[in-house]
Amino acid sequence: MKFEPTDRQIRSFVLRKGKMTTGQKKAVEELMPIYAFDPDQTIDFEKLYGNNNPVWLDIGFGNGESIIHAAQQHPEINFLGIEVHLPGVGHLLMVIKELGLTNVRIIRNDAVDMLNLFIADESLAAIHVYFPDPWHKKRHHKRRIMNQEFLDLIQTKLQTGGRLHYASDWHPYALEVQELLAANTWLKNQESNNGFASRPEWRPVTKFERRGQKLEHGSYDLIMTKK
Repeated sequence: MKFEPTDRQIRSFVLRKGKMTTGQKKAVEELMPIYAFDPDQTIDFEKLYGNNNPVWLDIGFGNGESIIHAAQQHPEINFLGIEVHLPGVGHLLMVIKELGLTNVRIIRNDAVDMLNLFIADESLAAIHVYFPDPWHKKRHHKRRIMNQEFLDLIQTKLQTGGRLHYASDWHPYALEVQELLAANTWLKNQESNNGFASRPEWRPVTKFERRGQKLEHGSYDLIMTKK
């Protein structure tokens, strides 16, 4: 499966060549055709999963820990993960097979491109953006995925009552997103006073998050619903 981004100039990621284990390589070779796909038209979720269960989208899922955790807890939900980094895709594929998960599918591509081109309006019950790259340097802030353009896009893709769940361990970025989300009146914070939420049962503490905790970073969750 070839990664073929569009010509959009500013992206929220840099495609790095990470080392892959033998198991990850084998999973990519054998399991990508089964659990991953390249859309070439608007995705028919009922056809893709064989049911009409709600769809939760995880953007930039890393090694897939959050999807694995939630997919086991919620077999009544369909999970779509979008990630560009192949080692993480390989890891998720390995665990999908190991656990026999039938409610997970993967796209290896840029999430913004996929949302724009192939995901139907009002088709998603939830969008999760967990620990996106904060792009610490000010000159790189334009690369941050959580911006007004992204929110305008997902407003059309979420169903009424659908959830946007953002989490970060970088406090300045979390504060910026907190302010940004509050300015979008189509969203309602589940917490009073536009507060941060406690980590919900569907989001585990991930390897990345544990690494941040060792550096004495906090974790900041914002859980919003579409009015």
